[in-house]
Amino acid sequence: MKIVVILLQALGSLGFILYGMKLMSEGIQKSAGGSLHRILNMMTGNRVLAVITGFAVTAIVQSSGATTVMTVSFVNAGLLSLTQAIGVIFGANIGTTVTAWIVALIGFQLKLAEIAIPAFGIGFFLTFFKKFRKESLGEGIMGFGLLFTGLGILSSLMPDLSADNLSFLSFAADGSIYSIIVGFIAGFLLTVILHSSSATTAIILTMAYGKVIGMEFAAASVLGSNVGSTIDAVIAAIGSKLNARRTATVHVLFNVCGALLFLIFFKPSLVLLYRLTPDGGKLADITIRLALFHSLFNIINTLIALPFVSYIARFVEWLVKDKGDESPERYQLVMPNETAIKENIEAYILQAEREISMMSMVVRRMFDTIRPLLEDEHKGSVEAVIEQLVQQEDYADQMQEELSRFLIATSRLSLSTKAEHNVRLMLTIVDNLENMTDHIYELGLHIEKSKKKKLDIPKEDMDKLLPYLGVVNQFIHFVHDHLNKPLAQDQLALADEMEQTIDAMRSNLKKLARNRLEEGGNVKAELLYIDMVRTIEKVGDCAFSISETLSKTM
Repeated sequence: MKIVVILLQALGSLGFILYGMKLMSEGIQKSAGGSLHRILNMMTGNRVLAVITGFAVTAIVQSSGATTVMTVSFVNAGLLSLTQAIGVIFGANIGTTVTAWIVALIGFQLKLAEIAIPAFGIGFFLTFFKKFRKESLGEGIMGFGLLFTGLGILSSLMPDLSADNLSFLSFAADGSIYSIIVGFIAGFLLTVILHSSSATTAIILTMAYGKVIGMEFAAASVLGSNVGSTIDAVIAAIGSKLNARRTATVHVLFNVCGALLFLIFFKPSLVLLYRLTPDGGKLADITIRLALFHSLFNIINTLIALPFVSYIARFVEWLVKDKGDESPERYQLVMPNETAIKENIEAYILQAEREISMMSMVVRRMFDTIRPLLEDEHKGSVEAVIEQLVQQEDYADQMQEELSRFLIATSRLSLSTKAEHNVRLMLTIVDNLENMTDHIYELGLHIEKSKKKKLDIPKEDMDKLLPYLGVVNQFIHFVHDHLNKPLAQDQLALADEMEQTIDAMRSNLKKLARNRLEEGGNVKAELLYIDMVRTIEKVGDCAFSISETLSKTM
């Protein structure tokens, strides 16, 4: 009966640890979202900088799973190349050892209750008092408190487990080959189940500190947890683009090959560890030795693999081949699975921003096809241009549908107040971009009608449309250049000036058409001319609406 109670308490402490890790990681991600964005924007082809970036992001969010899933999503969105992603993954593996060091240096050197209870209290009041606007940071601190509460409970149970010398745990204290193999499998399975190598490592350190498991079993479990941590990247890559699948493959190969290398040289690696932490010294504590072993595993593997990044990329490109259907004619935006969403909010928003910029490029390309028709410089048939506009407008409709679904899913995530506000504005921008493509297509149909029915619109009147068209084109480019960032007041004033210019030109052009009607001009031609003027103005109205929305971006 006592054993059952102990195991139930252990299960409860595990719940504290897992929920604490989740709350801490999500809270830090929400509060540090802007920092993550800036860090990732620093990314270059420099492999050393890529490693540093992966390390920094993982150290911030306290989750290598979150970083690798984020990396897969960035590659999927085209924000990172495969070679850049390889360096980030190497750095993420090193960064994940930070949690082990925190637990080893703080968790067992101080009384856990002295850390956990004040941390939880501070975090709670930061979330309670909304005026501080530190809810996300408060959640992260509360998670930190819950993590150490769980570790404290689990640590207090270890002497009982050790004293009882449970038969199914007794082998874990010896250093046999059997112990090493079982330890590796246990670390792997626990990480796959928990979806957190950091949580697994914290549990391993606690059990080792309580002398329930020996050094060999614990070290092998650390190796197994590193292999198990690849599951999140694999899940995130399912249904994604080619390079995203290759990125996940790199993560699996790096951790599996590294673990096999350390298993082959398991005894020599422990000899190195003991030389670095001699008995009797301050570093001889088993928790510090395990944290160092975890760091050595990732640092040594990174140093071995880093010079061969380009060769690794080529090997993975050969291993994971193009299916031949990576660019479907229909626009598709792959929705990340539930696990990826929870751990990858920042990448999710960045991908949406990139897709919105692509949608704006569709608007620009459509508008660029109109001017040659008005200038009568187009060499081919008008029907061919209209067919091209039809395809582009249909593609824009698909983009609106997919992006709206994508953004609605994003709005349901655990976002910061700022991110939630911006995502709602992004939905408005997508709607306006799609409306612009509708109006441009409508303008194309008006031009086609004038040519097919040979409506006699004087050339000088058509020429007067060109400056009007030029101002609207300038406005479209202005909007594209300022997408996905706040629009300053002076920039909004410039947008308002362009809007007023368009309105004034529209009034003058419509007045000219009415004058021609009064003078006996072709009624159908002049009404069609007015429709063209009005349709061009609608494009400008949408551009101004987007400008106003951008001015509200936080």
